[in-house]
Amino acid sequence: MSLGDDNGGFGGGSGQTRTRLPEGGSGDPYDDTRRPPTARSSRSLITVVGVVVLLIAAIAFANRGDGDPEKTDANPSAARNPTAATGVRPVTGKTGPIPTGFAQNEQGAQSAASNFAVALGSDGMFRAGTRRTIVETTHDPAVVAGLMKRLDDSYSPGFLANIGLGADGTAPSGLTFVSRTIPVGTKVRDFSNDSATVEVWCTGLVGLAGEGSTKPVTSNWFTITEKLRWVGNDWKIVSSEQAEGPTPVNGDNRASTADDIAEAVQEYGGFTYAR
Repeated sequence: MSLGDDNGGFGGGSGQTRTRLPEGGSGDPYDDTRRPPTARSSRSLITVVGVVVLLIAAIAFANRGDGDPEKTDANPSAARNPTAATGVRPVTGKTGPIPTGFAQNEQGAQSAASNFAVALGSDGMFRAGTRRTIVETTHDPAVVAGLMKRLDDSYSPGFLANIGLGADGTAPSGLTFVSRTIPVGTKVRDFSNDSATVEVWCTGLVGLAGEGSTKPVTSNWFTITEKLRWVGNDWKIVSSEQAEGPTPVNGDNRASTADDIAEAVQEYGGFTYAR
């Protein structure tokens, strides 16, 4: 899915993303049966918007922190092990829950792309107020107005109703709306001092968790390509697009109950991602 060259996005030299530090702290089972065509269509629509969501991050309340990444000696094993942490420490600055103040190098661009994917794939994208905050924090100011218009049109009351949410993007009483993106790895496709294209391979969760849910939480795999620009002493998204996969074969794990999924989402916090 493409948001256009003027609207916001995700993208890839070398290396892969590494998880750094965590930041937080008997319903009907989800069975293996296939849902009817109508349900699958709704699922596809949720996935499409869920990806657009990867363009804008969760709720941002705090004041912006000015991260000052320190350089360290490069890890000599990095060339042999692309998942090893390399020479730049993770950022310490944040705008709300979204990391900011990335290094002006390939590692910084990969970290920015990964964390932006997490923010844009959060449930905050489904609420007007937090959607704007996420977009403004992650995108080049030059593309924000046009992107916000498209996103506000996409997250219409009709669309939200189709996925089981209220007009304000909230879940019905007793249910928990889940929209979470987890980066698996990154690849730098192009890089210069003031621009980069980074691919972020992701898996994601989306759906309504809780007893009686007719839209259970399911997982999907996709790759987001982000075009980034160095703006205001930080990386920002200029445009992005998403493609399906790479998708592994499903395992034999038994699906958890709806209540177990809802509890897990509430109790397990997300991560900050960095090279």
